[in-house]
Amino acid sequence: MTQSTSSSVRSLICGLILAGSLCAFLATDLVLPAIPTLPDILGGGVEEGQFVLASFIAGGAAGLLIFGAVSWRFDRRRLLMVTMLIFGLVSLACILVDNIWQLIGLRFLQGFFSMVPAVIGPGIIRQMFSEAGSTKAIGLLGSLEALAPALGPIAGAGLLSIGGWTLSFSILGGMGLLLAASLVLLPSWPHRQTKAEPKGSYLQLMRSPVFLRYALSQAFCVGGLIMFVFCAPVMFERGLGGGLRDFITMQVCGVASFFIASNTAGWLVNRFGAERLIWTGTLLSTISVSGMVVYALAGMPEPVWVILLFIPFNIGLGLRGPPGFLRAVIAADGQDDRGSSLVVLSIFATASGGTALLAPVVEQGLFPVALSATVIELAGLLLLWILPSLPESEASEQSEGA
Repeated sequence: MTQSTSSSVRSLICGLILAGSLCAFLATDLVLPAIPTLPDILGGGVEEGQFVLASFIAGGAAGLLIFGAVSWRFDRRRLLMVTMLIFGLVSLACILVDNIWQLIGLRFLQGFFSMVPAVIGPGIIRQMFSEAGSTKAIGLLGSLEALAPALGPIAGAGLLSIGGWTLSFSILGGMGLLLAASLVLLPSWPHRQTKAEPKGSYLQLMRSPVFLRYALSQAFCVGGLIMFVFCAPVMFERGLGGGLRDFITMQVCGVASFFIASNTAGWLVNRFGAERLIWTGTLLSTISVSGMVVYALAGMPEPVWVILLFIPFNIGLGLRGPPGFLRAVIAADGQDDRGSSLVVLSIFATASGGTALLAPVVEQGLFPVALSATVIELAGLLLLWILPSLPESEASEQSEGA
């Protein structure tokens, strides 16, 4: 399957990748509204409630590492079908737990099996499109996936009020089983250009300064924002005197900003170049979250100003996200699945590690959360500055070769 594939087939493939990715996104966003109440229902404290989020991310990180290494051995459709089936069954098992540590353990498995779309998706997209086309496709998919953080908590809050915390897991289970059944009925799926094991290894990628430049700067920019979002419900409710409505408003504003920015990224890459866009987006996100630190130090942080400062944070990510991710895959030099896995693995490690470290202090409000996010974003800027970039000629050749 190449760039000559019809647009309708490309759209179908992208839609299925999107559906699989949404299972992973919604497994977090549908559950978020219930996090503050889970310790009261299942036992434990605030820290255990945050571990329900962090364990999913940690499981996802493990899944990325393992599936990125072995996915070349399997038919892509069959691998996605089986893992989505298991994801659905594990999600349904979550409703049967009677203590929070059982839920934390199942969330690890849920995250583990939800990661296959993130592993195989970027390589398939790069196989079907040029660099500009891939940037647009990744931007469009990313913007649609970003609707989950905006609409997911709203839907999750509604499900929580209707059927309690277990209803969200029932919905997730049904989604996984439905996607698995849909994949059974599909007549075809993009075949790999080669069935041989890709040359290289994870260690080789981790020794490549060019790959690390894009992979880790992407991880810090995205992971810092995800960490902020994971901490936001408790931060608003117990640290800022706000509530779920403030969190949902923040998400809607942030996702709308990201949607617009990411869907203009392809056009902006053609006009200004990928490197300039990556720098601009990273700098904008860093300035935004640094502004939150200054505002917190002013003494009386209000939820409305946190929401307003969250908007440029998302615009920056929307600008740098699509070209940054694509360039990391290109820099992997043929190891698309491993490269994609390491990028998303690094994102999840940043988000889960930051969420776990902030769990003891998240109730203190904006300052510790914003300060941690600022440090992470600054690290992304530093990597862009000190590590070498991908030569433009190599980027063009790799994209055309895909």
